Amino acid sequence: MTTTTSSRLLRLLSLLQMRKDWPGAELADRLEVSARTVRRDVDRLRELGYPIQATMGIGGGYQLGAGAALPPLLLDDDEAVAVAVGLRTAAQGGVSGIEETSVRALAKLLQVLPSRLRRRVDALGTFTVPMPGRGPTVEADVLALVAGACRDGERLRFDYERHDGTTSRRVTEPHRLVSRGRLWYLMAWDNERDDWRTFRVDRMRPLTPTGPRVPPRDPPEQGVAAYMAERMNLHMWTERARVRLFIGAREAVERGIAEYARVEPVDDSSCVVEVASDSLMVMACYLAMYDVEMRVEEPGELREEMRTLAARLQRAADGGDRRLGRSDTR
Repeated sequence: MTTTTSSRLLRLLSLLQMRKDWPGAELADRLEVSARTVRRDVDRLRELGYPIQATMGIGGGYQLGAGAALPPLLLDDDEAVAVAVGLRTAAQGGVSGIEETSVRALAKLLQVLPSRLRRRVDALGTFTVPMPGRGPTVEADVLALVAGACRDGERLRFDYERHDGTTSRRVTEPHRLVSRGRLWYLMAWDNERDDWRTFRVDRMRPLTPTGPRVPPRDPPEQGVAAYMAERMNLHMWTERARVRLFIGAREAVERGIAEYARVEPVDDSSCVVEVASDSLMVMACYLAMYDVEMRVEEPGELREEMRTLAARLQRAADGGDRRLGRSDTR
């Protein structure tokens, strides 16, 4: 095989990986060869293990499919660096069971990277200091099983550990997996509650085999991301409050307040935020970080927690020692 032919095969493979379907005539134009040459090159790629499907007729073309074995992938510079960074991150992330596999895959990739790309990846590894994260991790096989149920539209049964430690059996129609920081969530239709629900994947113990296929349901109108944000920011917590901020809703959004609260416009100079937490004291501390004038509308218990917090901060600022009943003025 000549160098020209080899280069053309790589170019053809790159094109097939860019799009799902390619008309034969368009491939020939891109490669500046005849349709017959394209057919011969496709046959050569098939011999190398690439499962390329062909459709005949006026609208016919070629499609790169999935095969029984994994053929080599063709990545451009940015894609190769992105994969290397992703593997390095996966080796330190919140999915257990893939750390060693990620390291092996990264070693193989670094071995074949051109020196100019290896320097970019090495720089990230050399001058980045990972801090081991605390918190729950998700088993890789559990994550893969849940993702497969979402993909195949199959019912999923699992035992679920609630926030209070109790366990319940859930029957769901999984829709999407959502990652937030180190945590993974499943958004699914709960068949018993006849509504959408969210579940922490690290608290799920899936039961196999998965159930029968079910018709897809329309997701919530606001979309998956907005729905999940509202569930995680408000509905999953025991304590909720409404607080008026004396800034406009647009400014509240620009300050990032809407990331963890629901913002309701009132007028040009004020808005109401709805916030939630598992503790009113934690909520008081969080609201204090807004650094804006505000007024608690409800509940009254939050006002008491704010008074307690304010008094504690005042004593700290004055250098007081409540245990000794005096101020240290030395």
